[in-house]
Amino acid sequence: MRRYETIYILRPTLGEEQINTLIDNTTKIIQSDKGLIIESDKWGIKKLAYPIKKETLGYYVLCDFAGTPEAVAEIERKFRIDDSVLRYLTVKIADAITAEEAETATAELATRKAAAQQASENEQDDDLEDESDDDSEIIEE
Repeated sequence: MRRYETIYILRPTLGEEQINTLIDNTTKIIQSDKGLIIESDKWGIKKLAYPIKKETLGYYVLCDFAGTPEAVAEIERKFRIDDSVLRYLTVKIADAITAEEAETATAELATRKAAAQQASENEQDDDLEDESDDDSEIIEE
């Protein structure tokens, strides 16, 4: 297996159900070829640098996975056929990756996401405390 990263841009007019269906189909292709999804991240709607197929906005999706070149070829074949995919790019990250390395990468990613979530919660708590401190100063005066 090799490690790949695919970013694809979908039409912004698609509904959430259609976006999820397309992501699920991509995931099924990878898993049917004995691959493993390391990360699948929806970036949401962003402005494009230039119009693509008369669209100025696009829904970005990132998929980091371990799979075979055949799975990549099948994913890209489906993307070429599907009119809802504006652009896609697949990059090979590593020539060889074992199942253990892929699972380690998945666990590491989960740890980083949990730490980021915890940091954002702490930041929100600090902001709330700062606001309450400001209110108490105003009342005291």
